[in-house]
Amino acid sequence: MTAPLRRLGSTDLKITPLVLGGNVFGWTADQARSFAVLDAFAAGGGVMIDTADVYSAWVPGHKGGESETVIGEWLKSSGKRDDVLIATKVGMLPGEGGAKLAPARIAAACEASLKRLGTDRIDVYFAHQDDEDVAQDDYLAAFGKLVEAGKVRVLGASNFTAARLKSAVDAAHGTDLPRVHVLQPEYNLVSRHKFEGELQDFCITENVAVVPYYGLASGFLTGKYRSEADLGKSVRGSRMTDLLAGKGAAVLAAMDQVAAETDATLAQIALAWLAAQPGVTAPIASATSVEQLEELLPAMTLNLDEDQLARLTNAGT
Repeated sequence: MTAPLRRLGSTDLKITPLVLGGNVFGWTADQARSFAVLDAFAAGGGVMIDTADVYSAWVPGHKGGESETVIGEWLKSSGKRDDVLIATKVGMLPGEGGAKLAPARIAAACEASLKRLGTDRIDVYFAHQDDEDVAQDDYLAAFGKLVEAGKVRVLGASNFTAARLKSAVDAAHGTDLPRVHVLQPEYNLVSRHKFEGELQDFCITENVAVVPYYGLASGFLTGKYRSEADLGKSVRGSRMTDLLAGKGAAVLAAMDQVAAETDATLAQIALAWLAAQPGVTAPIASATSVEQLEELLPAMTLNLDEDQLARLTNAGT
């Protein structure tokens, strides 16, 4: 079954209901494995690849830009630049021009990202985090210059509150400033408070596309962590204690029921639930192997019925 295309908010861009996260490229997936995953994503009909200049500066010996570099090398070797959309971010990696969303930093970071990606344009350029030390008009104007120059097609925001997203969108009304068309928040079956409510309502009303990250809750929603004994399975295990103590066990139980009804995996169910939520265009998920990626791809065509969606939603409330 061919995955449907969804319009990215009010833009002309269209994507499938799954975005490939690039945070692992050049980190837990070396170049060869990253290329294989990217090849499989493109072959499976995937469209948007998400990365950031700060990936993976947290790794000893890394300085940021590793993910963009790997993606750029893949774009060059595969010849698929015109077949995919590339999203990247600015605002968490300090460097030339200042910090966060200083206008000079945005300009310098964009040039560095373009060089690493080996492309002349970024399809969706996200402010990776808000910066209240810079007037919104000023950093929006800096993004606007990149749009005017053809270096950026669409502006996005990540980790913005409802109030700050609203003020950014309002600032563009009736002006030459670029409008924020895409939001990237944290959102999944066991982490819903940062998006649901005012922020979700605003995105729906203003037709701001939503592409959530942590769609699998760092692996918790794959069913890998079901007891205290499971926490040692990976370096992320220590993060799962609170989820197990909270609504996590109930959510996993509801997911198990839906899995039995659909023959889908828990990862597919978690992503399909996200893709079915009001305002959400596509969740983001990463994979470090072709096998992991091939498990995620069916989520793009998995349609859960209203009863299944309701049971999953209610399990987490």
